[in-house]
Amino acid sequence: MTVSVTSTEAHEGHATSGFWALTLGSIGVVFGDIGTSPLYAFREAVTHAAEGQPVSRIIVLGVLSLILWSLFIVVTAKYVLLLLRADNNGEGGTLSLMALGQRALGRRSLPLLALGVVGASMFIGDSMITPAISVLSAVEGLKLVTPAFEHYVVPLTIFILVVLFSVQSSGTARVASAFGPVMVVWFATLTVLGLIHISDDPTVLYAINPWYAIQFMLSHGTIGLVTMGLVFLAVTGGEALYADLGHFGRKPIQTGWFYFVMPALLINYFGQGALVLADPSAIANPFYRLVPGVLLLPMVVLATAATVIASQAVITGAFSLIRQAVQLGLLPRFEVRYTSESHAGQIYLPRVNRLLLIGVVLLVLLFRTSSGLASAYGIAVSTTMVVDGIMGFVVIWKLWNWRAATAAAVILPLVIVDTSFFAANLLKLLEGAWVPLLFGIAVAVMIWTWRRGAAILTAKTRRIEVPLVDLIKSLEKRPPHIVKGTAVFLTSDPSFVPTAMMHNLKHNKVLHEHNVILTIETAQTPRVDLSERVKMESISEKFSTVRLRFGFMESPNVPKALVIARKLGWQFDIMATSFFVSRRSLKPSAQSGMPLWQDHLFIAMSRSANDATDYFQIPTGRVVEVGTQVTI
Repeated sequence: MTVSVTSTEAHEGHATSGFWALTLGSIGVVFGDIGTSPLYAFREAVTHAAEGQPVSRIIVLGVLSLILWSLFIVVTAKYVLLLLRADNNGEGGTLSLMALGQRALGRRSLPLLALGVVGASMFIGDSMITPAISVLSAVEGLKLVTPAFEHYVVPLTIFILVVLFSVQSSGTARVASAFGPVMVVWFATLTVLGLIHISDDPTVLYAINPWYAIQFMLSHGTIGLVTMGLVFLAVTGGEALYADLGHFGRKPIQTGWFYFVMPALLINYFGQGALVLADPSAIANPFYRLVPGVLLLPMVVLATAATVIASQAVITGAFSLIRQAVQLGLLPRFEVRYTSESHAGQIYLPRVNRLLLIGVVLLVLLFRTSSGLASAYGIAVSTTMVVDGIMGFVVIWKLWNWRAATAAAVILPLVIVDTSFFAANLLKLLEGAWVPLLFGIAVAVMIWTWRRGAAILTAKTRRIEVPLVDLIKSLEKRPPHIVKGTAVFLTSDPSFVPTAMMHNLKHNKVLHEHNVILTIETAQTPRVDLSERVKMESISEKFSTVRLRFGFMESPNVPKALVIARKLGWQFDIMATSFFVSRRSLKPSAQSGMPLWQDHLFIAMSRSANDATDYFQIPTGRVVEVGTQVTI
């Protein structure tokens, strides 16, 4: 759309329409996970608190009060009002917060890196459970339509999930355009159903008083703590508000939360509470009992659509997080496919998609009901929230220049609340919470192994590498056979001779008339300005270095970046240019510095890494691969 700069009204109208479009989009994507929590959160918390006994008034009001104040403290205060302000060049999320914290400290901090790894690992664990519990809880509504459907709940859930993961390769742009309107209908329906049933017992509004939450916790001991872990189901998805900051911006997310999503959730929870106060037997499935019988089947369809959208948002988030981890050097290269020409964020990672699908299906088959999965849910998200809080303190203190005492006074109470939820979820360890914990630990071990192995490999190759300046002086004294064209050698350190160049000189005994030592760096910012993309330096008549910088949320497209280098004065013809890439074959060594199992894991990860040619989007017809064998 073209906006006349002389027309203030037109400009304001465009800005307003863009703002509301972003707000609608945020309702469709950001709030999918937390928006489907009413399907199971209140039911699970009250059921466990009752311990098989009739549901009492103190339990209903206590659980509702806990849900209300959890949404206020964890989601509203911590994420919506505080952490949404901690943006890394407009981007949010655990890894962005880690990069922001390291920038604030002015150095690479090992504790911050460890926190970032733990948070990211747990988010990936959560991305398996969210689709499973969300879709399963929606489809379970069929049992209320007729008990005959009970045996079809699990097969139908698996079918929906398989279809969902199958369409990822075609891109989500078209589906995403419908997310906003569908979720608006969903939240509007939540509001209407809640308002209708609050009149069943208006005294349910007493739960607004936080004393009911305190009284419940004081009078129920260990069961109160277990219930608190299930109340946490109402705030899962809160971390997505921060993770999707870069897609929609702070103001649209805040507007969607305060004026639409939060009121809808609270009204629905209170409607469920009033219904159960009036009819305690409704606790079997209070959400669907809010719905008139004639509308039950359409409601199941709408709930299923909402849970698919919630699952889609988590899957997309997992893709983005894995790509960020790869760019930051935390994981080996994965194949990344771009499903949109206009939106760089629309990506598809085939291997990650397959692993997530396998994990989700296994979870459904293992637990079979949303109640069973509820015990596994929460531990991953609560871990991520604790991590975000600790890293948030570093950013508030060092980057925002607050006094340490002031920063602690703001963030410490929030971290204590998150830690309480984490402790409550740990009580469910043997009931299923071990699943995301085990998966998160596995991802963290892979990241640790990759970082450690890469550092050992780099140190080992450095001992046998030759400084580039020394090689150039040697070649000037005794020049080899010179061939026409340009050779580009990829390397991680331009001060040393690339392995591919050494082997080319050693075996082919030739040197190109133009030789470029190309280094690709990942910045600690999500994106890098085009003016800072390329840095060139001439070393000699035949040698020059080119450094390409990409943000950790950008795709490293080498040919596109080299077009900028051409504008800066590097004259080259892509069809007369050869890219030399070193392919290392790794073998385990008894003196590697890592246990043998970690050696084998690192080697397996290296072999599974996506080809550098594909990852950097270099034309395959212009690539020369030089193989080397290295023991580690």
